[in-house]
Amino acid sequence: MICNFFLQTLQHYFFHQNQETMIIINDAFIRPVIDQAKTSLRRRMNYNFHPQLDDPLQRMLNCLEPNTYIQPHKHENPDKCEAFILLKGKVLVVEFDNDGRVTSHTLLEAGTGTYGAEIAPRVFHCIIALEPGSVVYEVKNGPYSPLDDKNFASWAPKEGTEGCQAYQERLVKQLKAIPV
Repeated sequence: MICNFFLQTLQHYFFHQNQETMIIINDAFIRPVIDQAKTSLRRRMNYNFHPQLDDPLQRMLNCLEPNTYIQPHKHENPDKCEAFILLKGKVLVVEFDNDGRVTSHTLLEAGTGTYGAEIAPRVFHCIIALEPGSVVYEVKNGPYSPLDDKNFASWAPKEGTEGCQAYQERLVKQLKAIPV
């Protein structure tokens, strides 16, 4: 299964570099990425549609499982906006001020009429998966550079450290976004 996924990813990369055909995003397309997220140590997996990291527009599936932790961060220097459009499941999107206080939040869930959220540059934010198999189509300005893509919040636990799960649970409870 893992080898098939990587083979599909490589085929996708080479085939879609000069994209001239429609990419159909359906359950069959998404399922292998969800399966990878479920077995990933980080409990999430991206599938990039942009063929190169220096593309000016980064487009990807972001498959998220409950208990994945995305440390609150912002995109500045260079400034980038970011949008999440829900495809499956249920996720909580949270914005914070520079001191870590929640300033805005929304629950993205099919059937509720709220399907997406766009985050402005220089705004701390995070996304929390509330259902297994949650998938968002994520779009943000490129290029992607791991050295300066995200400015992580010093007031939140770092990914992989103790307290990440408790921090997320407090946010979910505080915002009354109780997972199913």
